[in-house]
Amino acid sequence: MITQASRDRHPFLSSVALAILKWLMVLAISIGASTPLRAQRRPDAANLSQSPIEAPQQAVLPPATSAVPQQPSSEQAAGAGSALLLGAGDLLDVRVFDTPELSGRFRVDNLGEITLPVGGTVKVMGLTAEQIQVAIEDRLRQRDILHHPHVEVFVLEYATQGVTVMGEVKLPGVYPLLGKHTVLDFISVAGGVTPSASKTVILTHRQSPGQIVSIDLSSSPQALAQQDLQVEPGDRIVVTRAGVVYVIGDVGRPGGYLIENKDTVTVLQALALAQGLNKTAKLDARLIRNSPNGRIESDLPLKKILANQAKDPGLQDGDILFVPVSGTKEWADKGVTSILQMAVGVVIYGRL
Repeated sequence: MITQASRDRHPFLSSVALAILKWLMVLAISIGASTPLRAQRRPDAANLSQSPIEAPQQAVLPPATSAVPQQPSSEQAAGAGSALLLGAGDLLDVRVFDTPELSGRFRVDNLGEITLPVGGTVKVMGLTAEQIQVAIEDRLRQRDILHHPHVEVFVLEYATQGVTVMGEVKLPGVYPLLGKHTVLDFISVAGGVTPSASKTVILTHRQSPGQIVSIDLSSSPQALAQQDLQVEPGDRIVVTRAGVVYVIGDVGRPGGYLIENKDTVTVLQALALAQGLNKTAKLDARLIRNSPNGRIESDLPLKKILANQAKDPGLQDGDILFVPVSGTKEWADKGVTSILQMAVGVVIYGRL
């Protein structure tokens, strides 16, 4: 222990000793205070895995392999596959955020490229609008034009991917698609259907040519609303032709008659469409049918068919049903007519 006499004789040593003593006291206090804290923390750490509250939180933590990028879902893959691809002649509206001098409208040239005001040409053929955005942003970064570019691309025109309207329409051709339209819109633009058109329209999408959509125009508006009537660039619309059966000869109304289902129209049904037989018609008709080897004629026993003694044959598209005039019935009808005329004449002459 340092006394007062020793302090007076050695003032420097006394100050050093006091400093060392203070440092030892501070160290002892800090060690004593930290030891209970560590002793308290160790049991908590040991019981952490057994806590009923903390255990579920540990179970939902991502595994070590979560850094690997996940594969896109089937819906995302289907959406990416159905995106429209750009081609030559298409018109794009490129907008660079906060940089109007780099924005503008650009048309894809024959090489499938667009030329930016600053940055040169960018290959866009066969890409979607989202992929073109990424390609333009990469080009602006590579040329040190913008460090953090944000680009938006809008397709204004699909010049080479119009919609083809074919079949029984008045003005068939290829029509550009501007905005969203349906099958009925394009049929209207093509001048409507012809008199020989059926009620069935075939829609083929460019993205899935193997899947054909059949649309029944005779359906109710509610049923049409549920069908896939949306048209995309490159699609093909075909208005099918209705079957035609020709009934000529001694019938009430000769002419050609449209049939929607070519396999279900029979001879008697065709005669009904032609308003039946005249009273002078012969009950032995003829059926004329076109074949790869030429026309084929066959007899039709109308008397037996009407009496249900023979099969009522079906008619095909382009068949001709000819009902001749019966000579006997015609002369008999003329005889009855002449007799009536003579009787009327005698009555009139007797009154004179």
